[in-house]
Amino acid sequence: MIGTVETVLTPTADRPTRVARVAVFTVFGLNGFLLAMWVVHIPLITDRTGVAKSTLGMFILLMAGAGIVGMRITGPLADRFGSRTLVAAAAIIMSAAVIGPGLATGPISLAIALACFGFGNGALDVSMNTQAVHVERAYGRPIMGAFHALFSGGGLLGSLLGAATLRAGWDMRMTLGLAAIGGVALTLAVLPRLLRDTDTARAAERATDSPILNETVGDYLPHTAELDPPVAKDTQSGQSDAEHDQREHRRKVLALAVIAFSVLLAEGVAGDWSTLQLREHLGADAATAALAFGAFSVTMTAGRLAADRVSGVFGRVAVVRYGMLLSALGLALIMVSPWIPLTLSGWALMGLGLSGSVPQIFTAAGNLGSDKAATDMSRVFSIGYLGLLAGPAVIGWLTAVIPLTAALAVPLIAVLVCCRYAGVVAPEPTDRLRR
Repeated sequence: MIGTVETVLTPTADRPTRVARVAVFTVFGLNGFLLAMWVVHIPLITDRTGVAKSTLGMFILLMAGAGIVGMRITGPLADRFGSRTLVAAAAIIMSAAVIGPGLATGPISLAIALACFGFGNGALDVSMNTQAVHVERAYGRPIMGAFHALFSGGGLLGSLLGAATLRAGWDMRMTLGLAAIGGVALTLAVLPRLLRDTDTARAAERATDSPILNETVGDYLPHTAELDPPVAKDTQSGQSDAEHDQREHRRKVLALAVIAFSVLLAEGVAGDWSTLQLREHLGADAATAALAFGAFSVTMTAGRLAADRVSGVFGRVAVVRYGMLLSALGLALIMVSPWIPLTLSGWALMGLGLSGSVPQIFTAAGNLGSDKAATDMSRVFSIGYLGLLAGPAVIGWLTAVIPLTAALAVPLIAVLVCCRYAGVVAPEPTDRLRR
């Protein structure tokens, strides 16, 4: 409840933890930057390879599919070898692969290049968020939203630099090549500054001055086998506590995945259809219609910058629940608005409402108390990513039978479902740790 203000933990993080935070900021920014460098060069790439728009759409789906494969492979590997190692490997793969689309000369080479780029992106998505969870746990307070804000900032920087090099007439291959070299160099520079997963528990205890505090910071405490209760046999059901806990764990992972799917479905719809909705529904010109996505993006970035402080004061559940209500209000305004300013306000409200939810979901997924946090996150990520792809596609299919604005009922229902079940992102209770 918003009326109940949670205790805010003041961190006393040591220098390695603070340095690791900056390093993870850098990795998130690099991820956004590399994606933007691909996006801004799409027109030149399609001209060079002779790929039609319909074919490009299939290739983008191929890239997304490769990303999901990268996510599912990276989770178990990060649990086994550590997220620091996987962050470095994934960032180098993605950095090197960004030049691939620029070197492609035909459909086949472009498809291979996009598959490699998508795989690296998916692998980096899981590994860097896993590393972010470790750093957040070491800090003992919410900082995940700021990481995701840096991803958006990296995307903005990539868009601006890409546009500047295009305007200056730079060869696309040179621009993407420099981006690749810079990405690899930056990855090698930040690698020693990332946290080893085994250091997280010690850093968290130093940050909090106590291994156990209260419900507010339950997720930022080390989950160790020594704190788990002994396995007991349930004489009536014939199931051990361990079997019950495992079943409950799978249920929580699935619940978080469903919430991630719904949130990212709404985000995908805003990204792909906001501009067209304003143009078709209210007859706005192209320049004005572009403001719809701009309004959404600005409030999304600003909301992520503020999400950590809000989460620290009111809790993760409140961020998701009331954020979803704000998004629902924004969508309702968009669907009934007869004026452009009101519609832009609706898209802005939607961006603000969605902004804090994904960081809370990913934090919850990485702190379920198991020793396979990265695997849990990869499952949540991959299903959530399907929502990001499915949302725009579903709206596209619906527009064949109903107006685009009416089809926005789909993301409206999705965010209301998230609002109803926001409790799944609540921190794990610390009672279990005290036993």
